[in-house]
Amino acid sequence: MSGNIKQAAAAARRASQLLATTPEAVRDEALAAIAAGLEAARERIETANAEDLQAAAQMVADGELARPLVKRLNIAGGKFAAIVEMVGAVASQPDPLGVTQAATELAESLELYRVSVPIGVLGVIFESRPDALVQIAALCLKSGNAVLLKGGKEALRTNQVLAEVIAGAAAGVSGIPEGWLYLLESRDDVRAMLDEDESIDLIIPRGGNEFVRYIMENTRIPVMGHADGVCHVYVDSHADLDKAVRVVVDSKTQYVAVCNAAETLLVHADIAERFFAVACEALSARGVEIRGDERTRGMISGNGKVTPATEADWGYEYLDLVLAVKVVDRLDEAVEHINRYGSHHTDAIITEDREAASRFLAAVDSASVTHNASTRFADGFRYGLGAEVGISTNRLHSRGPVGLEGLTIYKFMLMGDGHTVDDFEGGQPQGYTHRPLAKAWESDI
Repeated sequence: MSGNIKQAAAAARRASQLLATTPEAVRDEALAAIAAGLEAARERIETANAEDLQAAAQMVADGELARPLVKRLNIAGGKFAAIVEMVGAVASQPDPLGVTQAATELAESLELYRVSVPIGVLGVIFESRPDALVQIAALCLKSGNAVLLKGGKEALRTNQVLAEVIAGAAAGVSGIPEGWLYLLESRDDVRAMLDEDESIDLIIPRGGNEFVRYIMENTRIPVMGHADGVCHVYVDSHADLDKAVRVVVDSKTQYVAVCNAAETLLVHADIAERFFAVACEALSARGVEIRGDERTRGMISGNGKVTPATEADWGYEYLDLVLAVKVVDRLDEAVEHINRYGSHHTDAIITEDREAASRFLAAVDSASVTHNASTRFADGFRYGLGAEVGISTNRLHSRGPVGLEGLTIYKFMLMGDGHTVDDFEGGQPQGYTHRPLAKAWESDI
C-alpha cells in the first residue's frame, strides 16, 4: 500500500507543477464541470451516503462512533444542494494566483515583484463530513494545488463516489492534469503519506487534539490546523439581554457537532441573575444541559436544572447539547479564562460597551473573535471565502478559516535588463532606489 501512496504523491507533485501554470479560465471550467457532475450523480452519491449512515448507526450502537458525528455524515436534502452551490461559490472567487502583493523598483529597469503562487501538494485528513471532501477539492483546484485526501472510515462509500465523480468531471476539461486528486482509504495510507516529505508540502489534519498531535509528531512535513474547538461566549455587564440570549442559543445549538459551536459560557456577575432568568428557559427548550460552577448553580436554582462543572469541563469540546457555565467578576477574568482553557478558535463578547468590546477583541488570543455575533459565523463560506479547507489556529502563514488565499504562498520575481551586482559598486547601496511601484506583475500565461 505504501508503494501506491508514494506513486500517488509523486503524481500529485507532477500535477501541481502543471496546475500552477493553468489559466484561471480552465480551472473555473473544471469547477463548473464538477458542479454539473455532482448534480448528475446525485442519486448514486445519496445511495452511498445512505449506506454509510446505516453502517454508522450500527457503529454508534457498538460504541465505535460518537452520535454527534452521524449528523455530520448526512448530506441528503438541502445539504446536497448546498454542496453544489459551494463549488460555484469557489469558482466565483477572484483568482488567488498571480496576485501582486508588493512591487518595488530596486534601481532603474530593475523591478521586484512579490506574487502569489500555489503551495503545491497538500495532504488533508478530515472528519466524517463528506461535504468537506468537495470543499477541499474545489479550493485546491481553484488555487492550483494538488491534494491527497483522507476522510473518516464512516464516510468511506460516500467519499469514494464523490472523489470519483470530481476527478472524472475535471478530467474532461482540457488542461487539467491527471493525479491532482487522490483519495486515501486507510490508516496505513495516512502513515505512508506522512513519510512523503519530498512530494507533499503541507499536511492539514482536522480532528481531535490527540490526533493532531500524532500527525505533528510523526512527519517532517509542515502541519497546519487546529485540534479542539473550545469556543466561548462572554456576556458582559453591559450586554443587551435579548441579543445575549439569541447569540448564546445560536452559538450553542444552531449545529452542535462542529468546531465553532460554543462550549463554554462566561457571564459577568452584575448581569448574571437577570441573564439566567431568561437564558435558562431558552437553552432548556433546545435540550441543553448546563454544567455550572458554584456561583452559577446558586443563581440558576430557581430557573432550571444545572449539574456541577468540574475542572475538566472548562477545556472540553462536547460537540453535543452540553454547555459549561461560569460567573466572572471582570472582563479581564473572562479573557484570562478563555486564553487559558480555550483552543484559540473562536470566541465572542456580547456587550453594548464598545470600549469593553475592543479590549476583548484585542486581548483574546484566538483566530476569530466576534462582538455581538454568534461563534457559528467563523466559517469560510460565511466569511465570503467561498469555502474552507479547514480552520487554522496557527500563528504562521494562515489563521482562521483557510480559503483560497490561505492555500497560496508567494515567490519573488525580479525583472532586470542585464543588471549585475557589480553594477552597484560591489553591492553598495548608492545605486539603489528602493522605490515602491504602483503596478502589478504581468503574466503572459
